[in-house]
Amino acid sequence: MIKEILPGIKQFDLSGKAAIITGGSKGLGLAMAAGLASAGAKVMLVNRNAAQGAKAAQEISSDFKTEAISFGADITKKEETEAMAKHAMAAFGRIDILINSAGINIRGPIDEVTPEEFDQVMDVNVNGTWLCCRAVTPYMKAQKRGSIINLASTLGLVGLANRTPYTASKGAVVQMTRALGLELAPFNINVNAICPGPFLTEMNIPIANTDEAKNFIVGATALARWGELREIQGAAIFLASEAASYMVGAMLTVDGGWTAK
Repeated sequence: MIKEILPGIKQFDLSGKAAIITGGSKGLGLAMAAGLASAGAKVMLVNRNAAQGAKAAQEISSDFKTEAISFGADITKKEETEAMAKHAMAAFGRIDILINSAGINIRGPIDEVTPEEFDQVMDVNVNGTWLCCRAVTPYMKAQKRGSIINLASTLGLVGLANRTPYTASKGAVVQMTRALGLELAPFNINVNAICPGPFLTEMNIPIANTDEAKNFIVGATALARWGELREIQGAAIFLASEAASYMVGAMLTVDGGWTAK
């Protein structure tokens, strides 16, 4: 009976899989890359800082005894995202997983944030995510299998004052994920998103000790604390694995209970 339900499939085993992780040299991106490597995946870290990416890849390879490489690219440039995908194919022979983790946040009241700053956030968080999805899609279609995991945010689901650029961008990622999930499901490509809550990444360090963070961010979570980087790994492994094969266009919140309130 058990064999009929699970015919020899190791649900969370990523052995033999190849993954691209943008923003993979630090923060949540690095944590997720390490998580996939711990489950057996080969990983390619993509970021603009070549030295930082190479160092992170070397550490992952050493710690998890799997192949880990880095690639320098600006994800807002079409040609560079296409080169990213080609490099992964040359290195691994396949692309099974894409995690779009690269992102930026510019905070401030709407009358103080400049149009140029708004465009910058949208360019990285929305256009960059779209271009990376576009770059890997032909390869995943040819394989008739793939998993794309976009990093949205709880702020793509709920609002927060002084965050119009970031919330607009992450709301766009939420809808992009749903639409692309429907588009690629016939090709056996699963597209889903992780919506992290307050993790103490480099992006959030500038506000960590402010009253706003204490009262309206960390104070709003059920666990009353920042998330630890390791706590994003399970969600990434799950969505990248066979365990999530029936998930399409889903938003998986990892937020300490913030959106439950």
